[in-house]
Amino acid sequence: MSPDRAGGFRSREPASGLRFETVRRVSIVVMSLLVLVTAGCADTGERGAAAASVAVRLLRAAGTDGPAACALLAPDTVSEVEKSAGQSCAEAILDEDLPAPGTVVGTQVYGQWAQVRLSDDTVFLAVFPGGWRVVAAGCEPRGDRPYDCTLGGA
Repeated sequence: MSPDRAGGFRSREPASGLRFETVRRVSIVVMSLLVLVTAGCADTGERGAAAASVAVRLLRAAGTDGPAACALLAPDTVSEVEKSAGQSCAEAILDEDLPAPGTVVGTQVYGQWAQVRLSDDTVFLAVFPGGWRVVAAGCEPRGDRPYDCTLGGA
């Protein structure tokens, strides 16, 4: 620092050094954001594929393998299936009228939630500590109203 004419002090940092440091910091931030955005896109695709896999596995197991199907359900969905049927999930899910898995036509991931659209069904999932779990299945759109689902948690 050096005194100015009024007796005060002013900074003597060279303008070029300050500009270089600012440009360097901005470049680092921009590059970091690009890496995060690119990684996020790849991650969304992988997460969508994982959610679709769980949805298809549930629909395959629902009519033949009750324990395997129930292992793919969210805890609240298991409770709702047992409550409405008055029996264990493994027994009750075999009686649910879920369609056989059709072709996956679209998957959307919204943070911790996913929607998997199949040719004959729509399945909703959420992320749990063990991975994706089905929250609702056998869902049909009803225009502006909420989906009508055969299987769903409370």
